[in-house]
Amino acid sequence: MGSGLLSIFLPLYVIDRSAIGGSLIDIGIMASLALLLAIPGSFLWGYLCDKTRRYKPYILLSFLTSAILLYLFTYTPNIALLIALYGIMSLFHVAHEAPKNVLIAELYSRPDWEKHFAFYEGFTEVGLLIGLLSGFIMSTYKLGPTSTLFVCSGLNFVAFILSLVFVKDPALVFERSLVNIEKTVDFASRGVFLASRLMDGVSATEKLKRENVNAFFGGLILFSLASSILFTPMPIFISERVAAASLPAGAVFAIFVLNSSGGVGGYALAGRRVEQSTDKASLSRIVLFRSLFALLFIAALQMSGLVSVGLATTFLISMGFLYAMYLIYALTLSMELMPSGKSGLFNVLIGAGAACGSFVGPSIAKYFGFFTVFITAGVIFVLAYAVFRVFM
Repeated sequence: MGSGLLSIFLPLYVIDRSAIGGSLIDIGIMASLALLLAIPGSFLWGYLCDKTRRYKPYILLSFLTSAILLYLFTYTPNIALLIALYGIMSLFHVAHEAPKNVLIAELYSRPDWEKHFAFYEGFTEVGLLIGLLSGFIMSTYKLGPTSTLFVCSGLNFVAFILSLVFVKDPALVFERSLVNIEKTVDFASRGVFLASRLMDGVSATEKLKRENVNAFFGGLILFSLASSILFTPMPIFISERVAAASLPAGAVFAIFVLNSSGGVGGYALAGRRVEQSTDKASLSRIVLFRSLFALLFIAALQMSGLVSVGLATTFLISMGFLYAMYLIYALTLSMELMPSGKSGLFNVLIGAGAACGSFVGPSIAKYFGFFTVFITAGVIFVLAYAVFRVFM
């Protein structure tokens, strides 16, 4: 809830002349710095939680430091100091990402990973949705920025208390190791089978091929880069469309509520048990559809008034749905492919792409306009699709 509220509030807060008085470039610098600091943080927390085989302490650290730093935001009228505090918060915030992924992977068997990753992400997406609704209500009643930051801080502290009570470390940690052994044995078994057929003079149509892990990693980076280029300046684009249609400022939060609702639907669909091959095929198709919707935003840019807002809202709902499904498939595959001790690598790769995109996106919007933002994001999504096809 705190993240949902902060995600839309903070960019608007930065450019508000009565608050911080920053610019799109300041938003890009802030987001980029935060994501760059999150990269070594993801490596560190992922390594430490796997090394110690303890996960709860890092989840607690994440929520408690976020609560403290968000409280300090209320005493920060300077843009440079706000950027610095946001960067530090990002470094500690990612401390919960790798541990929660490992907890889900270790507490459930491989056939149930999609279902439980989808349940977790869907459950948190509902929290994001409620946070966005809170922002809409607070904006409607014209509550000040300080009150909003207090709410964000308080929600993170509640998350800390709930994690302290409910999160438990598993007694044994072995499921991911078993999955890696199974994959190796399956590959060797298929190799022996094909070799025996060839020795018997029988032609074999099946090809013995391992997944191209580097292509998977490259696809993650490109997808994250395109998403960040598109979505970092998106609250500003939506606020401009809303203002041009003479709608109240709270409509910005309402539109992102609908975007989050699309994500909930995506998690519900992705929670169905699917075969591993379906994961890979679905992953590439989703990326291709995402590129299409990124380019379709050009239509919303060319329209005006309520038509423009309606088109943008429709595209955001669709992209929220697609992202939810992408995340479940990508998370599940990453737990299979990334060895113990490197569970934070998934967040590192995503952070690397997002760090670049979060600066490039607002910069393109400022100097070349949103038309170029949509074209750039769409092309990079297509490149991500091509790389994921190589992975398969």
